[in-house]
Amino acid sequence: MNHTHTLAEAARIVARDVLALRPEEQFLIITNPGGDAFEISRALYEAALEAGAEATIVVQPAKTQLDFANLATVAAFGSNPQVCASISENKLGKDRLAGIKPYATAEGKTFDHAFNYQLSGAKTLRAIWTPGVTVDMFRRTAGIDYSLLQRRCDAISRALEGAESIHVTAPGGTDVTVPVSGRKPFRDDGNFTAGGTGGNVPAGEVFISPLPGRAEGVIAFDGSISLNEGDLIVKERVRVVYRGGFITEISGGAEAERLRASIEAGEKKAFEFEAEGKIPAGTGAAYAKNARGLGELGIGLNPAAQIRGNMLEDEKAFHTCHFAIGSNYDDDADAMIHLDCLVRNPTIIVNYPDGTNTVIEQDGILVAPFGDIE
Repeated sequence: MNHTHTLAEAARIVARDVLALRPEEQFLIITNPGGDAFEISRALYEAALEAGAEATIVVQPAKTQLDFANLATVAAFGSNPQVCASISENKLGKDRLAGIKPYATAEGKTFDHAFNYQLSGAKTLRAIWTPGVTVDMFRRTAGIDYSLLQRRCDAISRALEGAESIHVTAPGGTDVTVPVSGRKPFRDDGNFTAGGTGGNVPAGEVFISPLPGRAEGVIAFDGSISLNEGDLIVKERVRVVYRGGFITEISGGAEAERLRASIEAGEKKAFEFEAEGKIPAGTGAAYAKNARGLGELGIGLNPAAQIRGNMLEDEKAFHTCHFAIGSNYDDDADAMIHLDCLVRNPTIIVNYPDGTNTVIEQDGILVAPFGDIE
């Protein structure tokens, strides 16, 4: 099925079906100057005005996950927008003030960014974020059947509820067991219509945070990998070994060495930030250790997504799963990095405490009932 739309049409679909923008809502768009990110931001701005929302674009230089967002960018969250879109070439950037003095909820949960606090703490914000998005990608992958995606994400999320562990194997050499007892799955299903919800555009994945320090086995990345400086398609598979929940070996070719360098940069940056007072005193060693942790297991579910060397799209592609090296989404294993890396044609088996299991994918193909949802 051809999902390609004009840029304006795709922006209207996102404004209507994904964000449900309403008249007079404050819509904050954060982007970079020029290029595809700004062009998409302008299209979303126009779509928001058509919906009657009060839209504002904030432009800052491109940031990596090791950079700080501009102070004025973070200050824009002081307007308490109902909706936010981070349309960036790479990342939004860290919140330098909240890194030192985190936001806290009444329950004592802390957040090191105003965006994360409003989204997941106060739950007043709904949002999309699109690191590395291109006009071509947005036109091809943003205008999908979201109701179908949501039904499929719901079924897979139910299969992950109450799981003890997930076993993933793949032809490229992956054989890893991921403990997830007590964890709740997340879904990037394109339904970001209520406060406290958000995800990527393109949408299309179900993901879960592994228990820190527990993963065991080998992951062979044979799709694409994220590095601090960007994403690339793997030519020689990258093999990482997890023992006691942390990477103990990295092997392969040039891509493996570049991944190692990105991990080591995350380790080094943790101690630098602690020394400079940019993260709380005494947390540098933990942040550095978690740079070798396993932060995510995700399953790609967007029928229009393809592996093109851009992780925003690659990780949503059918017949793939991805693992993240570094920080997780349950906020109990913070790191300076979160590097998504792709595995092709996985077999994914969910194991439950009573000894039963559910197969979600077999050699990259969604099995019944997940593959039969219409």
